[in-house]
This record gives sequence, structure tokens and C-alpha cells, in this order.
Amino acid sequence: MSPRLTDWSLAGAALIALTTGVISLFSGRPEDWLIFALHGMAGLWLLLLLWGKLRRVWPRLVHLRRWNRRTPFGLLATLFVVVTLGSGIWWAAGGDLDFAGFNLLNWHIVLGFVLAAAIAVHMLARAKRLRKRDMLGRRRFVQFGALLVGGALLWPAQQAIEHALNLSGAQRRFTGSRELGSYTGNAFPTSSWVADQPRPIDAQTWRLSIGGAVQAPRAYTYDELALGDELEATLDCTGGFYSVQRWRGIRIGRILDRVGLQGDARYVSFVSVTSYRWSLPVDEARAALLATHIDDEPLSYAHGFPLRLVAPGHRGMEWIKWIVHIEVLKAPDPGQLLSLFTSSFTAAGRGE
Repeated sequence: MSPRLTDWSLAGAALIALTTGVISLFSGRPEDWLIFALHGMAGLWLLLLLWGKLRRVWPRLVHLRRWNRRTPFGLLATLFVVVTLGSGIWWAAGGDLDFAGFNLLNWHIVLGFVLAAAIAVHMLARAKRLRKRDMLGRRRFVQFGALLVGGALLWPAQQAIEHALNLSGAQRRFTGSRELGSYTGNAFPTSSWVADQPRPIDAQTWRLSIGGAVQAPRAYTYDELALGDELEATLDCTGGFYSVQRWRGIRIGRILDRVGLQGDARYVSFVSVTSYRWSLPVDEARAALLATHIDDEPLSYAHGFPLRLVAPGHRGMEWIKWIVHIEVLKAPDPGQLLSLFTSSFTAAGRGE
């Protein structure tokens, strides 16, 4: 393909990979598998486009006399792209690597954000507008289509190879997460989207307050919530593991019926002691659980004692820990996304 069409295609593939990657962090239902498939296809398409670009510039890379001041940066950028794509492919195939406190998937996510930012800056600084001759013509169409279809076909081929060779990647959930510690109570791994480290909470003085678009705001003690409702649900963490547990506590629908909802109530927001929060539509919230126990064990501190949200179909980052307040809302909460990145800077999030 023409240099300009190649560069714009690289940027387009990176944009699709970034968009689907971000959406995948919030996708936990089996019907969301297509998001993960598109993410993989975009990454493999990016790899094919990169190979085509390297074929074009290879002579300038291997002959030192043709180097200029931008060549070392180009080599570093190429290496960065290969590492970013390679980490994703390796993780999908079942590989793992822990380095500096991050596993392979964490590194892939971090590198993906940095790569997308670098491509955006590069395109703003040096991109040249596409011309008709860059896109028109049978040969251009066939070349572009072949790379696009090739990227799409490589993804199911990768899946088939993993199953044929019985690689560990074939045993992972559609999200790419591997199973760890199912039905082991508090023994399954703990993680946190942010660095929240609140002090342990005393169940005797702790209270759950409920307000917002309700008819009778009130507060609950720990003993009033430790009822016998049970829900078996899969916690799928964006850190790369999933675990199936039997959670016990109280169905949120019970609480909403007790306080009564105003007619225009639409969402239920769950707020942590650190100000981290997430909301669910009312109907979905009714079926979710406020957990005080895993099987017969009270929640451990690391798993959110005294109360955490259990929301089937949502990723672990949305299962709010250390809940102290429920707010019934009349409209979506745009600030909840910001809370993902600010809660660890609050006094409670810092452990004060």
C-alpha cells in the first residue's frame, strides 16, 4: 500500500484496539465476547500493517549510511509496538510474566495506553492528508482488503491453534482471565483497581446509609444485613484472573423495598469508604447482592469487609468494596469514572 494509506491504517487499527480494549475493561457478560474478539483482530491487523511498513523502510534501517537523526527513534518505536502486541498475544496464548509488581496483562494495558498516545502525537505532528491516488484503484483495494481480512482471520486461527495444542490460553475465560481459587472462601486472590488502602473497619460502629431518590432514608447496622441470601457469582478481575464463589448477604432488592423508591429513581450508586463508587440500573441492582460473607466466612478486610457489592456480569473493578453508602439516583453518575482514579488520594483511601 502507499505510505500514507499504511500510516493511516496503522492509526486506525490502533484506535480500534484502544477503544475495544477500554470497553473490555467493563465487559463481563459472555455476550460481550465480540468486544474481545475485535480487540484481538485489531491487534493482529496492526501487526500485519507493521510488517508491511517495515518491508518498505527496511533498507533505511540496515544501511547505517542512510540513517538520520530520526532513525533511532523509529527503531525504538518499532520495538515498543512489537512488545505491546507481543505481550497481548503471549497472554492470550496462556503466557504470563510478573515484573515490577505487574503481570503480563497489566503491562499490555499500560503499554497499550502509552502506544496509543505516542501514535496520536506522531499523527498530529507528521501525518499527511490522504490523497485519492492513495486509496483508489483495484490494486490498492485488494492490498488493503487482504490485510484487513487477514487480521480478522488470524484471530480465530489463533484460537483454533490454542485448542488444538491444548495451550493454557484455551482454558481461559472469554475475557482472557484465568481461573484462580474458586470455592475457596477468602483464600482466592485479592486485587484493587487503584491503590486504596483504608483502615480496617469496626463492624460494631460501621453503618450503611441509604439516601437519594428514596421515600424513607435510613441506616443499617452490620447485623441487620448479615442475612441468608446467597448468590453464586464469578468475579472476573481486570488483573487477569476469575474466581467463582458462593456469596452471602442481602439482596439489594430487599433494601430498596424497605426504603421505597421515588417514581423517577433510575440508578443505584454504591460508595466505598474511600469515595470509590459505581452505579447499576435499578432493575439490575435489585438482583445483585450486598455480601457480608463468602460461604460461611465473613469477608476478609482485603475482600471488602464489612460489605461489598456482588454484581454478576460486571468486572471486579465494579464490585465495590468497603461500602458505607448507597445513593439512589435519578440520572447517570458521570463522576464515577473519575472516582476510579481519585479515591486512593482521599484521606480514607490513604489509610488516614
